[in-house]
Amino acid sequence: MKTANKKAIIVGAGGQDGKLLFKLLSDFGYAIIGLDKNGIKTNNVIWKNRINISNQNQVFSLIKKFKPDEIYYLAAYHFSSQDKRGDIYQELRQSYEINVLAFLNFLEGARLFSAKTKIFYAGSSLLFGNAPTKIQTEKTPFKPTGAYGLSKEGGANLCRLYREKYQVFAAMGIMYNHESQYRTANFLSMKIIKGAKDIVDGKEQKLIVGDLKARVDWGYAPDYVLAMKLILNLKKADDFIIATGQAHSVLDFIKTAFKTFGLDWKKYVREDKKIIGEKRNILIGDSRKLKMATGWKPSVSFSKMIEKIINNLDK
Repeated sequence: MKTANKKAIIVGAGGQDGKLLFKLLSDFGYAIIGLDKNGIKTNNVIWKNRINISNQNQVFSLIKKFKPDEIYYLAAYHFSSQDKRGDIYQELRQSYEINVLAFLNFLEGARLFSAKTKIFYAGSSLLFGNAPTKIQTEKTPFKPTGAYGLSKEGGANLCRLYREKYQVFAAMGIMYNHESQYRTANFLSMKIIKGAKDIVDGKEQKLIVGDLKARVDWGYAPDYVLAMKLILNLKKADDFIIATGQAHSVLDFIKTAFKTFGLDWKKYVREDKKIIGEKRNILIGDSRKLKMATGWKPSVSFSKMIEKIINNLDK
């Protein structure tokens, strides 16, 4: 299905969501400029200049010349729960640089030079941190506990400020964990899948994880990327939770992945709580607001999601 003459900027085009969104918008006929730390990716757009998203003048110039219909801000400085922590000062500084200040350049650029541009900001379930309720809605107060969540709260507040005070179409998707074959190995989902594959291939003999009982609201990334587009199709900007509303344990994920590879997980999986870099609360999202506004819903079950990722590993 083609959408004539639409233009989009994808900030963070090299990540999981950026890759999936680039393909989705290309299929709809968009002219796309994809920005990534490694350079610029385009489909039918001629654009030779490199863009530093932290440079106000470069971002302003891009928006002024390209006049995008849509901007998807997916760039993020992020750690997974099992990454080793380093200097908290540097982690905070870099998180705010990418998740807040660089995003501000795009909001202000749209306000000054492209008033009709619609902007999507990729929020996170970690905005809720120590949530007071087991299931979160858009009305649940933000209580972030780490650098990533704190900086995402800054981005969320910028969305609301520009939306309410300056009438910029700035919408946010509060995205819970979502997975695909493009996940990097430092994310638990891909650590499990690649661990099982390596055992099958004879490269490894065991898989060590931090907490088998930990529970996560896991969804399928292509569904979440479609939700981004649906949110920008709305007439009014708002904040929306993108989630399945169901939590599954790490053990559930392991059982499904290992079964798909034909393995008995009990022979290969070991638990070591010492490798957990950051303990996180169970967060489950209520996406009824998004469903009511757009008709969106997850396309696959938890087990089918894992099977699809495994089947698409080499694609």
